[in-house]
Amino acid sequence: MGALNDPHAVLRERVLKTVLDGEGESEPTVRRAAYQGSGGPKDLQALIDKIQRHAYKVTDEDVARLQAKYGDDKMFEIIVSAAMGAADKRLRTGLAALDKA
Repeated sequence: MGALNDPHAVLRERVLKTVLDGEGESEPTVRRAAYQGSGGPKDLQALIDKIQRHAYKVTDEDVARLQAKYGDDKMFEIIVSAAMGAADKRLRTGLAALDKA
């Protein structure tokens, strides 16, 4: 990826490192799995898939089913990690397309 196509890479990577590896209520391994879209707890996988593929379809019920087990803070961290993973994949795809153009 050309550096000119991603002028915010350093800041984005700093935020990503904080979200995935920083202090939190959920384990960094769970956050990383949510970011990557696989490899985490099986009960979270359907929600992670939905966030990564069709975030607009996520419902209160999707979150509520897992909230009793994980709690608000863990759910927030997992959802943000999954959303950042989806965003990062789309950004990298777009930047790669610009590099080819």
